[in-house]
Amino acid sequence: MELKYFLKAASKRERAEVATVCNDSVSYLYQLAGKHRYASALMAARIEAQTRTVAAGTDGRLATVPRETLVRYPEIFERDEPYLMVAEERP
Repeated sequence: MELKYFLKAASKRERAEVATVCNDSVSYLYQLAGKHRYASALMAARIEAQTRTVAAGTDGRLATVPRETLVRYPEIFERDEPYLMVAEERP
């Protein structure tokens, strides 16, 4: 699911939860969704992890936003090394 569709379908509280955990504002998330800005690799991983958490409690209404859709160069995530994972995702 793209971030713009996630934000459109999410409630105000769900949007705020994603923004708060990522240490940003909802306005910044809208800038990312509109491709006016691009997230860093670490921020993209955080947003992916938090949208996965939020989506898990919505009974299929929301889905995870893949980190590849949030960065300027998505090929950085195609490496075999998991060094760009958030601490919660590491094996």
